Amino acid sequence: MSQACRSIVSGYVKVKNRRALEAMLAQRRGLLARLREISAIETSRALQTVEDEIAIIEAGLEELKPPPGSLPENEWT
Repeated sequence: MSQACRSIVSGYVKVKNRRALEAMLAQRRGLLARLREISAIETSRALQTVEDEIAIIEAGLEELKPPPGSLPENEWT
């Protein structure tokens, strides 16, 4: 899934769709929280995959961050 995630993130970065990336990030963080609550099965590989995808999405968001001083801080957050 990480290669698919990279492709999706790359597409969103290319069209500068920050909101879509933020939605993906929120979904992955929620999934990560739910996976951490599971104790009946082994989830280490799934946890690692989701953590890797979160890192990919965060890197995409960093690419879209405006240069310092170009926008007021509240315009970005």
